[in-house]
Amino acid sequence: MRNFRALSLAVSLFFVSVAANSQEDTASDEEVSPLDQTVPVADEAVTDAPVAEEDALAPEPAKEAVTEEDALREFARFRQLLADRNFDEADVSAKRVVEMSIKVFGPQSRETAKALNNLAIVQHNNKQYSAAIQNFTSAIEILEAVYDRLNGELVNPLKGLGSAQLSSGRPDQAVRSYRRATHITHVNEGPHNIEQVEILEALAEANVRLGEVETARDTLDRIHAINVRHFSNDALGLLPSLMRRADWQHRAGYFNDERMTYRRAIRIIETASSKNDPRLVTPLIQLGRSYYYYEPITDGSSSRAGLAASGEPYFRRAVRIAEGAEDLPWLERAKAQLALADYYTGTETHNRARRMYAQIWEDLSLDDDRLEMRKELLQTPAPLREGVLPQYAGSASTGESDSQFLTGVIQVDYTVSNRGRVRNIRTEATPVEFTDMQRMAHREIRARVFRPVIEDGEPVESGNQVFRHEFYYTKGQLDDLQRKKAQAEKEKSR
Repeated sequence: MRNFRALSLAVSLFFVSVAANSQEDTASDEEVSPLDQTVPVADEAVTDAPVAEEDALAPEPAKEAVTEEDALREFARFRQLLADRNFDEADVSAKRVVEMSIKVFGPQSRETAKALNNLAIVQHNNKQYSAAIQNFTSAIEILEAVYDRLNGELVNPLKGLGSAQLSSGRPDQAVRSYRRATHITHVNEGPHNIEQVEILEALAEANVRLGEVETARDTLDRIHAINVRHFSNDALGLLPSLMRRADWQHRAGYFNDERMTYRRAIRIIETASSKNDPRLVTPLIQLGRSYYYYEPITDGSSSRAGLAASGEPYFRRAVRIAEGAEDLPWLERAKAQLALADYYTGTETHNRARRMYAQIWEDLSLDDDRLEMRKELLQTPAPLREGVLPQYAGSASTGESDSQFLTGVIQVDYTVSNRGRVRNIRTEATPVEFTDMQRMAHREIRARVFRPVIEDGEPVESGNQVFRHEFYYTKGQLDDLQRKKAQAEKEKSR
């Protein structure tokens, strides 16, 4: 039994990599006998096939008792299917593990909770979010009954639950789950534990999706303080957290803060090593790219073009370091050169861009591995600058249940010219009433600049490009828009 428990815990810890959200649950104070309790396992709906009369009356064959060894073998098979990313078969195997766990250990057991958690992980990967939410919740309720509401084993299923809720369009619910998971880590590991960082990052993501950018910023500051404390004697160890912090600052629109964070990472590397250390390449490229974006300027003293131009020294330095580092992998060198070529496209220095694209094309044509990467990097338009479109037509906390949110789609068809500019743009909204969201998507794609498709070393035009943006809305919002539209048409006809 100890082996099965250890394996179950290992998979839970390994495969739940994104923090998850949970509703506040109330655990019963009464003990429930496993013989009197059943565990509902959420699954997709299945239509029952008709049963022949002779089959219905035929006695069932005797079934052999399930042993712990049987459960252990099926669990090992489940792990292998996950490792192979065969999620459909892993889903079937996970359900078998749940059934075996209930028979061997009982429905109200730690092992059954872990089995339900693993099933929910697979369902989340298969985008069966409602089923995943139900099974994460069942796992949480069992662990609360086995232990208590503050036990550390609740953290993983809470993280999984939050992730499923976030993916299903309910960041408001995810926030509650992440906060509860964070509180449990504080109780068990202390308020400054490094393990909570992953949960806090997911919490910040939920805040961003809710439009609570300042709250997300406060959460990022908490994460940074924890990392600084943890890596107080290891400046280089702080680098991964600084890079993640800069990425979050970018997503939240704090571009000036993002640039400060990348500069700090660069200073740490230069102080610990040298100004030609290959580890400088990535933060230099990211610092250069940050100048494609700008925060609102109240005095009108700066322009977007000026900001973009100021990123050039960082791209050029990254290329110089990459080309001078003999041990740097060829792919990293190519990406540094590509970043500079993209910069020239963005600033409409097209002759320089074409020369660099031609050289990169040639360098990526030397063997099969490079040809495969050439196809990925150069034969599909890649946006150099992307804005963030809202995920909700209104407030993300409007609804009180998952069923109250519906999914709409904005589709944008367009062409990318050989200079990376958007042409022939056409947008369509479903439902058609969400014209404001349609206009925002239209403006966003129109403003983008792309790395053009490269063929035989030359930039070419690429048509039939499609961008799809999914957003959430409520039936009440749609009814309101339809009512306003009908009223406007009525007044127009008078």
